[in-house]
Amino acid sequence: MKIGLIGLGIMGLPMGKNLLKAGHELYVNDRNQDRVKEIVAEGAISASHEMLGDECELILTMLPNSPHVKSVMLGEDGLVNYMKKGQVFIDMSSINPIASQEIAAELEKKGIEMLDAPVSGGEPKAIDGSLSFMVGGKKEIFEKYKDILAIMGGSVVLCGDVGAGNTTKLVNQLIVAANIQALAEGLTLASKSNVDPEVVFQAIRGGLAGSTVMEAKSMMMIEGNDKPGFKVDLHIKDLNNVLEAAHSVGAYVPMAAQSQEIFQWLHNHEKGNADHSAMAQFYESVTDIKIGRK
Repeated sequence: MKIGLIGLGIMGLPMGKNLLKAGHELYVNDRNQDRVKEIVAEGAISASHEMLGDECELILTMLPNSPHVKSVMLGEDGLVNYMKKGQVFIDMSSINPIASQEIAAELEKKGIEMLDAPVSGGEPKAIDGSLSFMVGGKKEIFEKYKDILAIMGGSVVLCGDVGAGNTTKLVNQLIVAANIQALAEGLTLASKSNVDPEVVFQAIRGGLAGSTVMEAKSMMMIEGNDKPGFKVDLHIKDLNNVLEAAHSVGAYVPMAAQSQEIFQWLHNHEKGNADHSAMAQFYESVTDIKIGRK
């Protein structure tokens, strides 16, 4: 299949490479020409928006936030100007579900179908093709393109109509943030109590407190490793969307608000590009310790 992909960041680049490995003809577009050249060297084709609209049955985006997706799709040089009836757009970005619905409504006027399909799993799962996709849209469109998403993901679930995918992702991001915060607090308590936090991790990982977050982030916190798999600034963006969506429907989400404040502190202390597990560094700062380290 001829597939277009816009967005070759930490997630988009390995996702595109997996589509190439599966034998699809991939057309790519990104402002970062070094990333374009990297994937072109593996068989992709560099393409303008017009070329994407002319050549591709399916167009995917993997972009930072709602304004970026709106600009790419509906802006002056937006794909809506080049796509035709019968083509399909799948947005894999994590954006506000209201924005997804607005974009879908504009595309529908031209007979273009849309799915919102944000992902969870971070860079390692993007590389090995085991991401979790949370999808919103018509069931028949989902069924037709599910196998494409399955090339990049180990789990592909239809959550409801357009917007439901991003609502599900926001729930995911809220829960991940709360888990990271609880883990950072727990390891801080262990360290302040002179109990080895790595021993604590090993002791509790198999019990009810165990989680994917604990497995992925405990040793990063203990070792002081904040190399980004998922950046603080991206989690700030997601939690902004959580709060906006929650306010629009009257949901009470105080844990999201508190996590957001800590991530914002990290951003203000030049940690916006660090992994979101750097939340532990906030606790290290306010308690004057290094978790598991001298």
